[in-house]
Amino acid sequence: MSIPPPSGPQHPQGSPEQPQGPYAQGQYPPPAPYPHGAGGAQGPYAYLPYGPYGPFGSRTPVNGVAISALVLGLLCFLPAVGLVLGLVALAQIRKKGERGKGMAIAGSVLSSAGLVLWALALSTGAASDFWDGFKGAASGEGTAYALAKGDCFDSPGGNLEGEAYDVEEVPCDGSHDGEVFAVVKLPGGAFPGDDEVTRTADDKCYALSDDYAMDTWALPDDADVYYFIPSRQSWRFGDREITCLFGSTEDNGKLTGSVRSDATTLDADQIAFLSATNAVDTVLYEEPEDLPEDDLAANQAWAKDVHAVLGEQIAALRGHTWSKTAAQPVTELALEMEAARKEWAQAAKTDDPDVFYAHYDEAYAYVDGPTTVTARKALSLDTSLPTTYEDDSDKGGGSVSVGAELCEPMCERGYSGEKAPA
Repeated sequence: MSIPPPSGPQHPQGSPEQPQGPYAQGQYPPPAPYPHGAGGAQGPYAYLPYGPYGPFGSRTPVNGVAISALVLGLLCFLPAVGLVLGLVALAQIRKKGERGKGMAIAGSVLSSAGLVLWALALSTGAASDFWDGFKGAASGEGTAYALAKGDCFDSPGGNLEGEAYDVEEVPCDGSHDGEVFAVVKLPGGAFPGDDEVTRTADDKCYALSDDYAMDTWALPDDADVYYFIPSRQSWRFGDREITCLFGSTEDNGKLTGSVRSDATTLDADQIAFLSATNAVDTVLYEEPEDLPEDDLAANQAWAKDVHAVLGEQIAALRGHTWSKTAAQPVTELALEMEAARKEWAQAAKTDDPDVFYAHYDEAYAYVDGPTTVTARKALSLDTSLPTTYEDDSDKGGGSVSVGAELCEPMCERGYSGEKAPA
């Protein structure tokens, strides 16, 4: 039985004009469609991978999981996660034809090394120490700006000057390098500069010192005001605190016991007395640097201020209800303050520097005198006179028993406590 030839033009078998295969003359196989997903062609036709370039010359994407694996491997923070992501990335790259094989391998290797280091750290306890240190740094623990009002501490080397990176809090009952009496918050924004921060610390800390140590007579002779201030570097990490503190001015000196004397340690009579006397001292400390013969007007204005504050504080002392033991001594002190007030009034009026000095000496006669000591004894306050400062200038002889802050302007002027400077 014969099979009829196919329809259409006939050509001898093997003729070059006859196309080979299942397609008739003039017909060609349809092109393979572009893939709609990486990994294989749609339909019956296979295709070669694009390599680093996709259709129409576009570059194939980098596998995102491979990038994540490399980042975690470099950070060595979550090594187990980095290793898993690296293996997942390699599988996805093989399947999708994406780039990033090198990053996936590198991330896996680095994460594997990180796992080994973490295992070693956990076995030796180093990880726990690191984490404790990290938490301490984040919270400020162990740093100067972690200290609060009333805290006592030791500084490495016992030095309260220069840069301080860490401190050790210790009980105030024993010896210590410093005792914090105030913490001043600074506003945010750009770093104001070392000079401006220091100026603020001077103004704030000295003004607040008497609020914490109201009984200035009880302060040790070597105690003075210090402070920790933010540096430009610590400012970047959020340090916005000025830490005001008392420390010793002696080389390798220590404070022993707390110097605190405020509402937490004093009774109502003691607070009333110290509030009045400290208010007067504050104005006395504002004595002009220029001598009366150089700037009489400034000294007259200051004498007027002293006259005013004495009037206010005499009224405060007389308006307070004192205990039986303190009433008479305080009354006698108020009488001496009244007499001193009259001398300041005369000093404020005179146009003669020599006359000013005469009233100046008479007005200062009651300061830290026997009547003050008697009143302090009745109130159970410290009765040890502040350090006696010798006057070595040629403007006068002798000495005057006053505190360091009070002595500073008078010693510069040559005040002797006995006669006016010549």
